[in-house]
Amino acid sequence: MLLLHLSDVDEASWAKAFSAALAPYPVVRQNEAYDPKAIRYIFVWKPKENAFDGLDNLKAVLSLGAGVDALLKHPKLPDVPIVRFVDEDLSQRMSDYVVAQVTMHHRQFTRFQADQKARRWSQYYPPAAGETSVGIMGMGVLGQDAVKRLRPLGFDLRSWSRTPKAMEGVEGFAGEAQFDAFLSGTDILVNLLPLTPETTGILNMATFRKLRRERLAGGPVIVNAARGGHQREADIVAALGDGTLGAASLDVFETEPLPLDSPLWDIQNCYITPHIAAISNEESGVRYFSRLLLAHEAGEELPNVVDRARGY
Repeated sequence: MLLLHLSDVDEASWAKAFSAALAPYPVVRQNEAYDPKAIRYIFVWKPKENAFDGLDNLKAVLSLGAGVDALLKHPKLPDVPIVRFVDEDLSQRMSDYVVAQVTMHHRQFTRFQADQKARRWSQYYPPAAGETSVGIMGMGVLGQDAVKRLRPLGFDLRSWSRTPKAMEGVEGFAGEAQFDAFLSGTDILVNLLPLTPETTGILNMATFRKLRRERLAGGPVIVNAARGGHQREADIVAALGDGTLGAASLDVFETEPLPLDSPLWDIQNCYITPHIAAISNEESGVRYFSRLLLAHEAGEELPNVVDRARGY
């Protein structure tokens, strides 16, 4: 039996789709009557404290989100495999966001927007894509897809990850020892890291000051589409104010929704989106998890299992 325990999404719609895809395999929702001992899989998003109570025969936790940092902090998380959602549609949506933000900043949108408001005709010519370095932090599925979409545009690409990752056309850096070298040649910093104790707060003033400064007018840029826990918002406010950063695109925040009194709202060179860079599509999510559930019941291994020691 599959149990759905979803918060902040249309659980009824997901349940209907799973029931159709898995029939006659039983599917139940969290508020329906069921025998906890009959549950073999649980599909979760922001599970409540009692989500796993009594699930003594659970075989796997299926996570609607690609990121599992919040799930791993659940006080009653059972000791069973956790499967992440890895899907081409999700990757495409994230890459769409990254490409849009990178190209916007490369072409100096902030500068020309200010010129337009001032009715100022100033023919500044941005550097060519090949003269502009985009550094991507995190080379998992999302990071690799972003590289694939950015590479044809001609950018000078570099990456930084926990362990070395080789991709054609990308200068790779890995580990703490190579972090400063990675930053020193980066004009536009894109964060797609998983959130772990090691990466918490990595977008801070010390990081910003190590980015390359001479290439983009106004200063280097950051794009964060990963987790709000990666950034120190007080440092971002200060860096945007004193010129350490030329601009920032933020899709995630330390507190969500972003509080009304956050100074980020009023900063003209800060571009805010409400955690919409990539969403788990219901159709592709149901297809993905239905296939792997039935395959696992037939004796196949689970794909994309989270390494709890690493946190992703």
